Amino acid sequence: MASINELREVRLAKIQKLKEKGINPYPATSSITHNVAQANIDFDTLSQTQTQVVLGGRVMSIRAQGALIFFNFFDGIGTFQSLLKNEDSTKDAFELFNETVDIGDFVEVTGSLFTTRTGQKTIQASSWKMLSKSLLPLPEKWHGLQDVDERFRKRYLDALMDEEVRNKFIARSKTISLIREILNKSGYLEVETPTLQPIYGGASAEPFTTHHNALDIDLFLRISPELYLKRMIAAGFPKVYEIARNFRNEGIDVTHNPEFTMLEFYESFSDAPKQMKFVEEMIRTLVKDICGGNEMSFEDKKIDFSKPFRVVSYMDLLKNEAGISDPLSATKDELIKKAESFGVAVDPTDSEMKLLDNIYKKVCRPNIFEPTFIIEYPADYLPLAKRNEKNPKLVDAFQLVIANVEVSKAFSELNDPIDQAERLSIQESQSQKGEADAQRKDDDFIEAMEHGMPPMGGVGIGIDRLVMLLTNTRNIKEVIFFPTMKPR
Repeated sequence: MASINELREVRLAKIQKLKEKGINPYPATSSITHNVAQANIDFDTLSQTQTQVVLGGRVMSIRAQGALIFFNFFDGIGTFQSLLKNEDSTKDAFELFNETVDIGDFVEVTGSLFTTRTGQKTIQASSWKMLSKSLLPLPEKWHGLQDVDERFRKRYLDALMDEEVRNKFIARSKTISLIREILNKSGYLEVETPTLQPIYGGASAEPFTTHHNALDIDLFLRISPELYLKRMIAAGFPKVYEIARNFRNEGIDVTHNPEFTMLEFYESFSDAPKQMKFVEEMIRTLVKDICGGNEMSFEDKKIDFSKPFRVVSYMDLLKNEAGISDPLSATKDELIKKAESFGVAVDPTDSEMKLLDNIYKKVCRPNIFEPTFIIEYPADYLPLAKRNEKNPKLVDAFQLVIANVEVSKAFSELNDPIDQAERLSIQESQSQKGEADAQRKDDDFIEAMEHGMPPMGGVGIGIDRLVMLLTNTRNIKEVIFFPTMKPR
């Protein structure tokens, strides 16, 4: 079997042959008149009138049969068959195609449409033109890229050779478009906030750090747009949202990628219970549109979205499933022992809230499959959420979990600048003690709150995880076109 370098040399020789005949193997223009979808829609009219059309795309297969060459090309929308005959009027075109075209090349075909005896819609070529000569072969059609890491590194080949992969990214695009449509119709304004921030905030995560030479200051890649979107609420914009690229310097697993897409939206004079209803309807609408009904399959199970989503207490989950009788009063030593008993990794810098959450993720969340809102979180765990008026040790917040995956987190947003300053000071102290993902105290944000910030409901939804669910995918790398990979 020829090596890749040998195959490349053969194709370089074909480029030279084209140039010797005065043919540019990479022309700047094309004369394509129809894409494949248009050719199929208008096929009857075009074929009956013998209208000359120009189609084009990447050659995906070639079948030579004596004086006939059948080849299929793909234009990104669909695949179409072409027939090139070795007869007087097309002899030169036939010979040149036979000598220079390989699977993977982009060609333009001029001719008329007809249907073969087997019922295949086809363009009979009167001429063809090279649009782009490929130097490397495509993966073998039926097996594609077998190495998983290679698939993610060469996603352009993965998507080209595998329709299921390509459809996942089409579904992702449709999902984002529909989210925008839902929010725009509901009166939300799409805005943009800084990706480079002097103080990272809005989430508990370790940031990426960079340096700006002209200002001689360290900056952080955004871990969340939350604090800037809240500033916009303070500025008098009643409903805002952003579909933001976030960056968190954390581990990589099936639900985490260091660079990911997050939807966050905030509504003045709203709260967590109101936003819970909105989120439920949004998810239901997305499932209907993307999956075609109220049910969706995930792995080998059906999930029914027509029923009201379940609501359970975070405290009750820890009590009933992790055996922590009073999560709010448990000491750090007690939680460390409990974590170790479940095989949960413990870091000396972990706070009580971090230990509780790690236990929840290991013990409780894997048991949640149906759409479930989790409420009643500790105030120290969510320092940007408003305290529950009946129990100030808890906050008004919820998370949405579907198929063991956290899809959304939402709060009745804290707008008390005194309470906010105190709670972020605690976070700052934990950061100083070495807790890498503790939040920072942002004095500029607190000053914005002191000028007056209305009550509001805020929601964050992980776009990548949502698309995973909608496309029956367990690994986040499958729905990010260019996932973060370690260099070879």
